[in-house]
Amino acid sequence: MAQFSVNPLRFDPYKNFKFRVRWDGRYVAGVSKVGALKRTTEVVEHREGGDPSSSRKSPGRSKYEAITLERGVTHDVEFERWANKVWNFGAGLGAETSLSDFRKDIIIELYNEAGQLAKAWKVFRCWVSELQALPELDANANAIAIETLKLENEGWERDLDVVEPAEPSFNEPQ
Repeated sequence: MAQFSVNPLRFDPYKNFKFRVRWDGRYVAGVSKVGALKRTTEVVEHREGGDPSSSRKSPGRSKYEAITLERGVTHDVEFERWANKVWNFGAGLGAETSLSDFRKDIIIELYNEAGQLAKAWKVFRCWVSELQALPELDANANAIAIETLKLENEGWERDLDVVEPAEPSFNEPQ
């Protein structure tokens, strides 16, 4: 059965600048950039002995690329706290890694221009493989200090419970 759009008149694609990231049931403050969600499936080539000299192709393993989150440096410690669950320097022998909760599921939400939730993705079993706590500092620059978190993950799926919103109209009543 075909699923019809709530807003069949929308032809414009969604913009990439209205989004939020959530983990542990809370929105993460100040995230200004989220890397692409990318899945690659390996190609398995095979050929039977009686086939002509061309190969057949079938899907193999799928891999999910790491996702990078960026935000301006603030006093919020969520990036560092999560990264320290994978490796906490100085925690003592046998206590450097938190095996019980170093993985988290995250949610990436995309909003339309009116600020309504339009699409969302669930990213599964993420863990921090890289933390850049402070960028290169430059006294001659005019820029924001950005911290970066690189999240390995084991897959993602679109949240199908999020449906296209009916966009508001600003027409005057008749």
